[in-house]
Amino acid sequence: MRAAWMRCSPARIVAGMTTITLITGGSRGLGRASALALADAGTDVVLTYVSNGDAAASVVAEIEARGRRAVALPLDTTAPETFPAFADALRAALSATWGRPDLDALFMNAGYAGDTTFGSIERADIDRLVAVHFTGVVLLTQQLAGLLADGGRILNVSTGLTRNPANPAYSVYAAVKTAVETWSLYLARQLGARRIAVNTIAPGATATDFAGGGIRDSEAYRGMLLPTVAMGRIGEPEDIGAAVAAILDPRMAWVTGQRIEASGGQRL
Repeated sequence: MRAAWMRCSPARIVAGMTTITLITGGSRGLGRASALALADAGTDVVLTYVSNGDAAASVVAEIEARGRRAVALPLDTTAPETFPAFADALRAALSATWGRPDLDALFMNAGYAGDTTFGSIERADIDRLVAVHFTGVVLLTQQLAGLLADGGRILNVSTGLTRNPANPAYSVYAAVKTAVETWSLYLARQLGARRIAVNTIAPGATATDFAGGGIRDSEAYRGMLLPTVAMGRIGEPEDIGAAVAAILDPRMAWVTGQRIEASGGQRL
């Protein structure tokens, strides 16, 4: 017998129906860029934030200025005990804003870098990275699976560092992202019966505030990376946002279980 969470989302994606995507960590960086790219593509957005409600409200306003609807909800992805209450809040927001019981896509984006240079790694550093990048992703997806429409899409964030160990400071971060890639393969198979596509996106060097904004702010760092990128420039948040919107497009429904790198050909 199918599990209860597989039975409780009978909705179908209907041609002409507004699509709705949930983005974790959507108030800044790649989450913000992806929210705006999705809005430009005609998708409405629910975005989450941990503490900066003003930044989240600003993204909501930008989405609304594009003629789409958006809602911001607080969520700490390292606190699984809060996930049932978050699911209730999401369900209420979907009903109040869209008159729907479900959404069409999950983009699990929340995260941070974390410096784990070998020789100075602490247990707490590992625990924090696993909590936000793996445990939170797995348990939140499990919690929200019943709110995802059959025929929907899930996109998890990985990193180009899983294949290109360029910076040893991010060893544990990259290792946890490798776990996300593997888990996504299993999830793609598990949810295939519901025609839910599950993929990962692996950004390359991108000019955001990630890891203290080094790529964005340091000309020396950018200059060091630039020769490794086939397309001759460092990525911008909008590059990743556009890729996210393309992967989550319903026309990509036949693509599942894939790691899709968005790096401009870094280290080819």
